[in-house]
Amino acid sequence: MEGIQLEFSAGTLLVKPGDGTELPEAIREAAIPDPRVNTYRAAASDYAGIVRIACENGIEVHDNARAYRNLDLKIYRPHTPMPHQKKALDAWRGARGRGMVVMPTGSGKTYFAVLAIAAVRRSTLVVVPTIDLMIQWQKVLSTFFQTEVGMLGGGSREILDLTVATYDSAVLMMEFIGARFGFLVFDECHHLPGQVNRMAASMCIAPYRLGLTATPEREDDGMEVMERLIGPVVFQAHIDELEGKVLAPYVTRRIRVALSDEEAAEYAAARRTYTNFIRAHRIDFSERDGWNRFIMLSARLPGGREAMKAYLKQRATAQCSRAKLNAVWNILRENRTERILIFTADNDTAYRMGEILCMPVLTHKTKAAERKEFLERFRSGEYPVLLTSKVLNEGVDVPEASIGIVVSGSGSTREHVQRLGRILRAQSGKQAVLYELVSEGTSEMRVSDRRRQHRAYEQRRMRIFGNIPDREES
Repeated sequence: MEGIQLEFSAGTLLVKPGDGTELPEAIREAAIPDPRVNTYRAAASDYAGIVRIACENGIEVHDNARAYRNLDLKIYRPHTPMPHQKKALDAWRGARGRGMVVMPTGSGKTYFAVLAIAAVRRSTLVVVPTIDLMIQWQKVLSTFFQTEVGMLGGGSREILDLTVATYDSAVLMMEFIGARFGFLVFDECHHLPGQVNRMAASMCIAPYRLGLTATPEREDDGMEVMERLIGPVVFQAHIDELEGKVLAPYVTRRIRVALSDEEAAEYAAARRTYTNFIRAHRIDFSERDGWNRFIMLSARLPGGREAMKAYLKQRATAQCSRAKLNAVWNILRENRTERILIFTADNDTAYRMGEILCMPVLTHKTKAAERKEFLERFRSGEYPVLLTSKVLNEGVDVPEASIGIVVSGSGSTREHVQRLGRILRAQSGKQAVLYELVSEGTSEMRVSDRRRQHRAYEQRRMRIFGNIPDREES
């Protein structure tokens, strides 16, 4: 037999050259000799590239790897694509059906994926980070395509031509199902570069790949991993470009609040203990391993435990001061007719505020049934306010929300943009406002400056003063 034979094997691709067939150098770079099976083995994700190189070199391909099907798909009750969706689809198809599309939350990423699935017409696996999103996607796909859609995760294990899976379940099952799909869609694809999650892409032969995200930025090698396993960014729409057209008009307001004298003294004392330790041991948090080094040294060196306690104390003081609680209460009073999401950096702060303000709290610890109930009551208006830590940063559709209050958070630009995105889904007459509370004279000021380094904030800055001292609006 001349040419090459391809077989899918436990999440990898076997490349078997026939008699007298010499593999081109480009294929030998991807496929390495495996003496256990006396042939060449490559990552399953190299399938499309190997087939293309073989065809370009006039080598016949005997494809025993492909197990996915061509589908007869039709979108029922289709929407007219918005201009940015059409441009994105054209760009993605122009890149041979591989690449990432960056769109803000609320701008129609899911329907864009529906358009892509209809265009490709191949067995498709949509991979999502949470069970809630898996259920949402399953409902969307079954509605638009009027066909059964399988689910893999959360106790479900039905694999059909159109299937939605969580990242965890996709990784566990890909060695068995990696040849059954010709199209992979990664929702919130910034989760993919994790050492485990990336296996969901590398162990599948799908030649067509689409990554969807509102926030692709990563500080590690994640972008390189996504480009290799999905493709480069082929289209990007920005929040400010779609504001007032696809997204609700918005403003962001940074409110500086002052610690009380007692809180300021507590903060200064804790900060001194913490900084003395990191200076004494030359811990540099600008280095990639800076935080891990602090954790390691604080666990085994004299004064380390006190330094860690001091770090947590100064952070808690800044993140949930009495002035912040007062500011939240004032914002709630000023916006009593609006639906409001309150974000904190951690569960403890969320629960503490929920107890003080007598408001419902939703965290990753909230059971699924209770979480569903809270969201339904929020959407109906029975609960006008929801407190959360990070669980609502992404993947939850709450178009009724028009006000966001960031009480505390990390320095991550992605997190800050995600929180803004929660309130930007357009509704008639809606004006979205994101409040950011920052304790003046603390490290929160630097954290705030760092996470606001995004065009959604930078192009909209001006200074005003309101009834809360030292308010910045952008």
